[in-house]
Amino acid sequence: MTTKYIGKPASRVDGLEKVTGKARYSADFKVEGLTYGFIVSSSIAKGKITSIDSSRALALEGVLQVFTHENVRNLPWFKLRYTDMDAPSGTPFRPFYDNTIRFSMQPVALVIAETFELARYASSLIKVEYDKETYTTSLYKNLSKSFKAPKGKIGYVPPKSRGNADAAYQDAAFKIQAEYKHSAEHHNPMELFSTTAIWDNEKLTVYDKTQGVSNCQFYIGNIFGLAYKDVRIISPYVGGAFGSGLRPQHQLFMAVLAALELKRPVKVGLTRQQMFSFGHRPATLQKLALSASPEGTLESVRHEAYSETSQFENYTEVIVNWSATMYACENVELKYELVKLDTFTPLDMRAPGAVTGVHAMESAMDELAFELKMDPLIFRLKNYTDEDQVNEKPFSSKELVACYREGAEKFGWAARNVEPRSMRDGKNLVGWGVATAAWDANQMPSRAKALLSIDGKLVVSSGTSDIGTGTYTIMTQIAAEILGIAIENVTFKLGDTNLPLAPLEGGSWTAASVGSAVKTVCEDVRKILLKHAVKTKASPFYQYDSTKLQIDSGEIFDPNDSSKGVSVTEIMRLAGVNSIEETSTSGPNPLVGRKYTMNSHAAVFAEVKVDEDLGTVDVTRVVCAVAAGKILNPKTARSQILGGVVWGISKALEEESKLDHQYGRFMNHNLSEYHVPVNKDINDIEVIFVEEKDDVVNPLGVKGVGEIGIIGVAGAIANAVFHATGVRVRNLPITMDKVLQIAEDDRNQVAV
Repeated sequence: MTTKYIGKPASRVDGLEKVTGKARYSADFKVEGLTYGFIVSSSIAKGKITSIDSSRALALEGVLQVFTHENVRNLPWFKLRYTDMDAPSGTPFRPFYDNTIRFSMQPVALVIAETFELARYASSLIKVEYDKETYTTSLYKNLSKSFKAPKGKIGYVPPKSRGNADAAYQDAAFKIQAEYKHSAEHHNPMELFSTTAIWDNEKLTVYDKTQGVSNCQFYIGNIFGLAYKDVRIISPYVGGAFGSGLRPQHQLFMAVLAALELKRPVKVGLTRQQMFSFGHRPATLQKLALSASPEGTLESVRHEAYSETSQFENYTEVIVNWSATMYACENVELKYELVKLDTFTPLDMRAPGAVTGVHAMESAMDELAFELKMDPLIFRLKNYTDEDQVNEKPFSSKELVACYREGAEKFGWAARNVEPRSMRDGKNLVGWGVATAAWDANQMPSRAKALLSIDGKLVVSSGTSDIGTGTYTIMTQIAAEILGIAIENVTFKLGDTNLPLAPLEGGSWTAASVGSAVKTVCEDVRKILLKHAVKTKASPFYQYDSTKLQIDSGEIFDPNDSSKGVSVTEIMRLAGVNSIEETSTSGPNPLVGRKYTMNSHAAVFAEVKVDEDLGTVDVTRVVCAVAAGKILNPKTARSQILGGVVWGISKALEEESKLDHQYGRFMNHNLSEYHVPVNKDINDIEVIFVEEKDDVVNPLGVKGVGEIGIIGVAGAIANAVFHATGVRVRNLPITMDKVLQIAEDDRNQVAV
């Protein structure tokens, strides 16, 4: 038996609980005396509440209270008290703070009743009168009011230009320019947001759906004036998030407000429609201009992006920066501006910024390759770079060329005919497209605790989250291997503010951050064990050199002397130790960050079949080749890439939040009209993990795979649609009406 688990396809340690219904999500926790809340949302996009009549609701037996701005008192006025760890610059939304309506579906009242059904019915009896004000919700009608995106949000880095892109563009032999658009997109995880708050007159316990229990603790403590130690946030399971759970949503505030006021446990959840009342991926307009020499050398890149934000916060993403680092080019001009609208503040959504900017850049690269009459893969290889030209640093590792090579071979790219409309399958036009992807490989400071008991059981813990990505499993694997004990003897705990502090679960940094902390703390426990082995007189290794000893399968041994050995449990018994407990911290090495740029990379190849008569698009094959350092678990990592590709297909062909500017409201706020893929939409997806060794990125050599799988997919599909049809759809999602309309416009232009 061996305890080498890192890099092995271990099954999910939490899988049994999930498939048998034993896993409890935020809405599943039940306590005695539980009451239920239902939120009333505003029917206008901007204005003032002139009156709220709750009398009919309060007259119902079993309705305990209706909270509004009129009866909620003693809320802090200072905006910093409402700020959370992922907040952008500006003033955070403050529920029930005043009578001002800032966006459609803003919560205006909270009904608390003995049953959920009663609370919901009572909410329908509340009459709210408004004084409407003029609002604006169109990005494109307000472009003249755009302004430079400010600093302030975690992860945002202002873009840097270099050289003289305008002059190079004017002098270039081959050039293209185009605009790319996409509408807002909303999170639609399976689990709706829900919070259960319990106040015992001394301490507050909260069960919440979140990607950061410490963030919620910080937020609630500051708003309600509670000591952090008296606020416990618990979130053991999260049914999907990928950004929606980074910031505290308003049902958390409301559940805590009601629990403190009524001295009763309170559960407040959002309906599916209300899931469209908070953040989303922002609608964005991008303008690109690229030029190249006749030999295919990229000579200039100009990338501008205009994104929406709310009137009260300045939400930012890294959109255009990728165009300055993905390819070698001496002349790059970048611009990123925001437009304030009367909507809620946008929110991080899987690969925020990159999935937007890379789609446009990779589409533009394909357009320029077509002008050059050059294979788009060869064009990318010709402009490959091993250096981050923005920061003038090498990459810590970059196996993108291997991604291109292995992905192309698996896909069969060599058989591609370069001409559009040249490949067919019956009535379907067939197209092949390619795109590159890149994402940051960050590490954040994190803490972990390990408790090894004399029975050989190890409990490791950290206050991180698992949104379905496999955190439970990979942390268990790391702990088992580093300490050399069987994986079934290891338990990993997360999602609790009583556990050591961990960063928000986002940015693809959890494996690197929390994983490194788990590695460190288990190494510390291992050192203590080996110290006992050489310091305890009854030990067979008394007065040995501890550096020559190893632990595997729960046994301490000398690999050069098989005649001796002792179990971990026995050495603890001999040393008179019932348990070993350590808490350790791990963080990024600032010296490494100064010397290297650290990214994961991928190459995405897509095949589409387009019905020539109907314009319908099917993605029939995708090959995604990924270079992401050490793959801790190929099974869970593959699942991450599969999910990213599926979401990329969804972004390319289906997802679109329809904003009716007459009402300033997202109208398709349900899973019937907000389209996401079903089984019929998804065909063959091949995932390749390219071998990539990185000794400097972090102690584990891991880069994270949560985001990289989605980033290049929309670009590859858009390029494949052009290759199939000769129609370039630059406005996502690519729907049949756009394919047919652009084709018709092209025919009319030729006729003229």
